[in-house]
Amino acid sequence: MTGHLHEPSSKLRLVAAGSIAVAAAVMALKFAAWWWSGSAALYSDAIESIVNLATALVALGAIHWALQPADRNHQFGHHKAEYFSAVVEGVLVLAAAFLILHEAWDAFWRPRHLTDLAAGMSLNGAAAALNAGWSAFLIGWGRRQRSPALVADGWHLATDVATSVGVLAGLGLATLTGWQVLDPALAGLMALYILWAGWRLVRASVGGLMDEAVSADVGRQIRATILSNATGAIEVHDVRTRMAARVVFIEFHLVVPGSMTVADSHRICDRIEAALVRAIPGAQVLIHVEPEAEAKDKGALAV
Repeated sequence: MTGHLHEPSSKLRLVAAGSIAVAAAVMALKFAAWWWSGSAALYSDAIESIVNLATALVALGAIHWALQPADRNHQFGHHKAEYFSAVVEGVLVLAAAFLILHEAWDAFWRPRHLTDLAAGMSLNGAAAALNAGWSAFLIGWGRRQRSPALVADGWHLATDVATSVGVLAGLGLATLTGWQVLDPALAGLMALYILWAGWRLVRASVGGLMDEAVSADVGRQIRATILSNATGAIEVHDVRTRMAARVVFIEFHLVVPGSMTVADSHRICDRIEAALVRAIPGAQVLIHVEPEAEAKDKGALAV
């Protein structure tokens, strides 16, 4: 038995397309900031904006694929496609970090001549503000829609904002003190931070691809929902869960009296399924009914 998932597919695609437009605008601002200033730190920020645009394009493709209905070859749907997007994003972030480290190392040994740093910092600040607003929207909206691709994109932008703020603060200090070595040093620190953020993205996405179970809190909510709606049954056992983007797959065995009719046991299953779909957005439920004589004691939850 399965619960039906109602996905606002057009809104997901629209938001993913919005990410592309924002990424393109931010990239233009950051490259203009680097061009005006010649700063290695601002160059590193501009390089990351290329990754932002690339991953926004990947996310749009992944979301379009994930929203396709189940077919003969993908009978459980295409929901995991979004995890591939998040993995690709993490890998691209790691690649950008290594490019930035290379530039920082070169700038350390061959210092750049900084020109109109104030103009560059102003443009970079405008890009950071745009990223901050879109990042907050993506994380909040993506979580409500259970979209790992959009949430990953949002967190990536959040790290971009954090590093941009750090770069601007450091460049301001370099301007005040005259310590030009702060420019490549900031680029290097930014690259190390981006490496850590990229690893986090890859780790979270791989967990989804490996059929990671729901969190302990959600697991307790699932069990409580089952037990509170299983009146007429004897016990529940072998409750298992796995996540695939916006879908939560829930499977368990329901033990009923041996004399109970198929119709009566079906009504209990319908009641439990409806309650789980209400409690857990995107739930798809599979219930295996067993007669009392087949009941297992291991891990059983009495009704």
